[in-house]
Amino acid sequence: MSDILFHTGAYRALGGSVAKLIQAEVGTLEKRQFPDGERYLRMSTGVAGRDVVILGGTFTDSDTLELYDLASGAVSLGARSLTLVIPYFGYSTMERATRPGEIVTAKTRARLISSIPVPASGSRVVMLDLHAEGIPFYFEGTLRPVHLYAKSVLLEAIRSLGIEDTVLACTDAGRAKWVESLANDLGLDAGFIFKRRLSGEKTEVAAVSARVAGQHVILYDDMIRTGSSLVGAARAYRDAGATRISAVATHGVLPGESLEKVLGSGLFDTLICTDSHPRVLELHHPQLRVVSVAPVIARFLQGDGQA
Repeated sequence: MSDILFHTGAYRALGGSVAKLIQAEVGTLEKRQFPDGERYLRMSTGVAGRDVVILGGTFTDSDTLELYDLASGAVSLGARSLTLVIPYFGYSTMERATRPGEIVTAKTRARLISSIPVPASGSRVVMLDLHAEGIPFYFEGTLRPVHLYAKSVLLEAIRSLGIEDTVLACTDAGRAKWVESLANDLGLDAGFIFKRRLSGEKTEVAAVSARVAGQHVILYDDMIRTGSSLVGAARAYRDAGATRISAVATHGVLPGESLEKVLGSGLFDTLICTDSHPRVLELHHPQLRVVSVAPVIARFLQGDGQA
């Protein structure tokens, strides 16, 4: 039987796009809440003997549990194989402990997902542009973690901004390898920001590595949350002589007024994010563009299972 794809409520748009590209049936769900807030879920489409894909994020505990419940249900209902697609793994901030007593939430959530029963033909979890490279090692048992990169989509997005007299840059040295890889593929120089820690979590820009005077600087970051690092880096590049600044990010988390903070700074002419996080689809601004990671996910699902 053909593949069938289910998606969590927050990922309706991306789930539908992926299903269309891989020509998979979109499974139907019956959902409702009991008066006490407990959730009712029912897979209206049969999954017995089928290869099941479940696409959803872990950006809130509620969404994480919806993904977990659907996956566990699919296996108990006889799925032949299970592929979890998590475009945004939302616990990367706490991927390691830095103070005594801290809970490494990325690890506890990975253990939770690892406890999903394993169907006869195996299971895997596919994640995209992880903020912390070590997260796949937190998964346990026979669940196979896969780390996908949205490089093809990002390269196309960067090219669309125009890359003549351009430096591809990052917000800090921590993203240096990613930016260097993208810059090499585009034939561009790479620029990095070096920061000095002042106290606690407060930092200041100490130096800019590249010559950016008179250049178009495109800032890349894997994730934009409050936008403070992005704005700080853009200001440093502007002060170093950049004549135009754009930004590209995989995960546009952008809670609260973060988008207004970034684009209201007057530093950027364009911000491009992918649809890996559903928040970005709720936002509307003339300088914001959204590109889809559906082709990246679809190519993997249609391929031989290699990242």
